[in-house]
Amino acid sequence: MTPHAASRPARWAASAALLTTGALLTACGAGDGAPGAGGGRATSGGTLTFAVSSDAGCADPQQVGSNDTIYSLRQIVDSLTDQDPKTGKITPWLAKSWDVSPDATTFTFRLRPGVTFSDGTKLTAQVVKDNFDAVPELGALATLPRGYLSGVESTTALDPLTVRVRFKEPNAQFLQATSTHSLGIESAASVRRTPEQRCAEGVVGSGPFVLKSYVQNQSVTLAKRTGYAWGSPLWSKKGEAYLDKLVFKVVPEAGVRVGSLQSGQVDAIGGVGKANEPTLKGGQARLAQRANPGSVFNLGLNNSRPVLKDVRVRQAISYALDRRQIADTVYPTGTRPATSILAHTTPDYRDLTAQLPFDAAKAASLLDSAGWQAGADGIRAKGGARLSLTVKWFANSTTNQPALELIQQQLKAVGIDVVLKQLQIAQIAQVQQSGDFDGLWGNLTRADPDILRTQYSTALVNAYHLPKSPLDSLLTRQAATTDPAERTRLVGEAQQLIVRNAYVVPVVELLTQLGVSRKVHHLDFDASSRIQLHDTWIG
Repeated sequence: MTPHAASRPARWAASAALLTTGALLTACGAGDGAPGAGGGRATSGGTLTFAVSSDAGCADPQQVGSNDTIYSLRQIVDSLTDQDPKTGKITPWLAKSWDVSPDATTFTFRLRPGVTFSDGTKLTAQVVKDNFDAVPELGALATLPRGYLSGVESTTALDPLTVRVRFKEPNAQFLQATSTHSLGIESAASVRRTPEQRCAEGVVGSGPFVLKSYVQNQSVTLAKRTGYAWGSPLWSKKGEAYLDKLVFKVVPEAGVRVGSLQSGQVDAIGGVGKANEPTLKGGQARLAQRANPGSVFNLGLNNSRPVLKDVRVRQAISYALDRRQIADTVYPTGTRPATSILAHTTPDYRDLTAQLPFDAAKAASLLDSAGWQAGADGIRAKGGARLSLTVKWFANSTTNQPALELIQQQLKAVGIDVVLKQLQIAQIAQVQQSGDFDGLWGNLTRADPDILRTQYSTALVNAYHLPKSPLDSLLTRQAATTDPAERTRLVGEAQQLIVRNAYVVPVVELLTQLGVSRKVHHLDFDASSRIQLHDTWIG
């Protein structure tokens, strides 16, 4: 069976993703253009320099979840499949075809012959098996791939180019998971290294670019892979990439990034905020943006904290937030307030706008009923303790601090004191694992609703310490069903439970916005709103 004549689960994986069409790609207005804007004849050669705001502290694609780092590391690994950003369809890549069993427990991939890693070794079924078998040993940083492979019973190399992955229970999300950077395939030698070695020194992939150097918190340098000939069919260019070299520089200050783009010191920048839009429009750069699927930016509440165990306090936090004001004040033009825990571009998203109103009076009433009374300074207290929460956040986006400062003001207005504590993005896994927080600020991108199970199932990482509840059953069942309508229903009910109980508090959707020099052509977004640079050229 080919990917274009797939079994019911495989067809569903594509058709569900189709729900994202029509809302994924947005331009910034006439004259600004889409990421691939620009005419002229494509030319090979040259260096593209991209400035990002942060570094995740790891050079292994399977162990990173921060967009700033994924931008570079995605270029060094290929995946078994790819996902069309326009249609959501799952297409071949390293796997030329696949079979999915009717109950979605068994996935059999037939690999393309002739694929090699940059160390000269061959892609084989055994290498794929070794990659998947090693994921559970990667530790705290590998939350995403561990979730994708949760429940694996066995991975078997049936012959040199055929690999079978069998799950204990139906796992409808797995086909889409094989298109992600988190399950990008690395060489046998890389897989044998410790997670710490892979983070510090990088890995060997089969991708169109090769990692040449990684200097933590400073830069990532990649070089074109000579002889590359197995790119995704979604790419327009066959064979090797156009560009000779990619340099990703860590530049935390937004103003410095914008100035560097205007002066021509860099060719593209990430983390372009609302304040930077007027400066970049109409000049030698253009704005490119795409809405991210997955979980929205949210206050991830630690449900094990005594104060936050009370659902009334959590709900009060949600009612106290004016999401429209936050979106319009802080974020790029076109950013939507959260209307669920999932972004509207995610398959099986359910619009829960009515459950996420701004209602300060309702917030105050809930806090009153929970026994929290306003003090002389306006901050509520109970039993001599102030209603104070510490929210930790990470310096991987220029919008994080102003958004949280506005949230801080809005919560203070109903009597909740919020202390903001900035950390480096490299600390995120440590903080989540330790549970040493009241609230965490962040989002997680994935073009599949199973992102909810990854984050909120108590059977997995459960970073927000949710109690066991009917939500667990919904998340397990949506991953098991092969009926599209049933999965839509289950995912919808899961979203309602998360929002109704305010286990976490949705705030705004993530809209990725880049600044790109007009001499850069076809810097394209993938289905997860990260970038693909194989087709990119400068001229």
